[in-house]
Amino acid sequence: MASKAEAKARIAKLREAIDKYRYEYHVLDNLSISEAALDALKHELKELEDEHPDLITADSPTQRVAGTALDKFRKITHERPMLSMEDVFSFAELTEWANRIAKLEEGKMPEFYAMLKIDGLAVSLMYEDGVLVSAATRGDGKIGEDVTHNIRTIESVPLRLRGRGDASIAHTRIEVRGEVYMPKKAFEKMNKERAKKGEETFANPRNVSAGSIRQLDPKIAAARPLQFFAWNIFDDQVKTQAEGVKELNRLGFKTSPGELVKNIEGIESFYQSLGKKRAKLDYWIDGVVIRVNDRDIFDGLGVVGKTPRGIVAYKFPPEESTTVVESVDWFVGRTGALTPVANVSPTFIAGTTVTHATLHNADEIERLGLKTGDTVILTKAGDIIPKIVKVLTELRTGKEKKIELPKKCPVCGSPIERREGEVALVCTNKNCFAMEQEGILHAARAFAIDGLGDKIVEKLITQGLVKTAPDIFRLTADDLLEVEGFADLSAKKLVDEIQNRKAIDLENFIVALGIRHVGTETAFSLSLSFGSIDRLAKATKEDLENVPDIGGTVAESISEFFATDKAKKLLADFEEVGVQVKKAKAIKRVLDGKRFVITGTLEKLGREEAKEKVRLLGGGISDSVSKNTDYVVVGENPGSKADKARELGVTILSEGEFLQMLEA
Repeated sequence: MASKAEAKARIAKLREAIDKYRYEYHVLDNLSISEAALDALKHELKELEDEHPDLITADSPTQRVAGTALDKFRKITHERPMLSMEDVFSFAELTEWANRIAKLEEGKMPEFYAMLKIDGLAVSLMYEDGVLVSAATRGDGKIGEDVTHNIRTIESVPLRLRGRGDASIAHTRIEVRGEVYMPKKAFEKMNKERAKKGEETFANPRNVSAGSIRQLDPKIAAARPLQFFAWNIFDDQVKTQAEGVKELNRLGFKTSPGELVKNIEGIESFYQSLGKKRAKLDYWIDGVVIRVNDRDIFDGLGVVGKTPRGIVAYKFPPEESTTVVESVDWFVGRTGALTPVANVSPTFIAGTTVTHATLHNADEIERLGLKTGDTVILTKAGDIIPKIVKVLTELRTGKEKKIELPKKCPVCGSPIERREGEVALVCTNKNCFAMEQEGILHAARAFAIDGLGDKIVEKLITQGLVKTAPDIFRLTADDLLEVEGFADLSAKKLVDEIQNRKAIDLENFIVALGIRHVGTETAFSLSLSFGSIDRLAKATKEDLENVPDIGGTVAESISEFFATDKAKKLLADFEEVGVQVKKAKAIKRVLDGKRFVITGTLEKLGREEAKEKVRLLGGGISDSVSKNTDYVVVGENPGSKADKARELGVTILSEGEFLQMLEA
């Protein structure tokens, strides 16, 4: 047996060598030794660590599969939101997007970086002092699931960043984002082996990638041939996307193939070239990601809703197939709106077997001229949602039947009406079972009660145990024992989960109330603007219209909701059962009532970061300068907004003055 000192030195050498060969194999595709020799080095390392367990570290190659299975997923709050991308499907749409960027940049078209859009599962990796400490899924963009135990099993994810001593990564914390995927060949081989064993095969690589990462037992993910492509790094020293890709490669990551392009013609050339190679690639892609290369310009362009202005997904034409519409069912949502869903003959499209397709509303049925028995073209919009795009009327036989719109609710039998100015058919019974069920499910999701699925909620309502969302928190283990499918352990587990969810952030609580037209983004804006549920409940329509991105229709819906006896009872019941609504993130409301416009490029803050800081202090943000504007914050190249401020006599702040105001 080697001495402790000898073992320590040998372990250090082995780890360094194994990491070098891991980099050669997974990043450079050029392993300089045989896989058998690499396996022998790993085996020697494990034997030494078994002899000296106190020398094992979290970033050791032997620790990729470590620990026991989790009992549930923990949550991780993203330090920066994981935002989505706008999709474009044609060169014309791409041109419109690029021209909008140029207009915002005073007529100058910036450089772009084009990358393959890998069809996998997006994850965020956090490194502290060069060592992987956490990994999270996108989740709702703000909070994801902690999947560190599974990400560690992927060999192409470095447990320790390469070049750790280099000054360029002498940070304490680095975030890397990328895509978990499964190569096509590995996927096909795995499916063949599963078929031989009589096991169920998987539909497509993306589904199995996402499913593998969302396993509680890391051994399942480790047994599957998953890979990782990195496509972004958050590092203040990296000034462009092109530099970021080089830095990712240097740190030990395999990156999504891409190139720097000067104009939209270059983007189109990259896109068309890739389309021709698409079938030969060993991984699924569904388009090209285009982003402004300069990161300062990218940040300055800001965010619209959940999508940054400076990035777009140029999607390949979605896969299409033909099928036959067998029947149409109508489903009732939490607001009472009826949604038609077509039942179609099974057809394979974009890697999955499809048996249903959305029809959105009654007007869509009329627009398509759809009848049951029709042969239709089915597509997956954005390669995700099955949708009927065309009826092939030339294939009609005369046996097709007109789709009759329902006159009564398919769930409770109450009359159906069409709201003025809207396309939706709506159940008139405010106590409709389907609305109750969907409303309670909606609240359960907002409170993050994973154990309350639709089947359980249906049983709870049927047995009279739950009528409204607050009733969830009144449930006892004895109550659940009366429900089919529950035993002592499962009943106690669900009740414990429910009781542990009583404390909720304000924005999530607003979502849980189920106010019409209020989603997660609107709820977040409301929470920042009002700070508490009491202030929000007392807000007038005019107060609400002053909140960024909230128009008259949404403001009216919110004010009407809080004016009802039903809403007042709902709030009282939540309080009675012990729900604790946390105050909004704003700690000091020193900017209450003050409205800001931010223009130009700020040196120390991204434009969206500056806006959030204002909101966190109780201020409001506008996109245009008016007599109601209190301050215009001016960065470099401010454009016409600064002129408008001077014309109206609005106070203009430099970035330095603005930062002083925030820190006061």
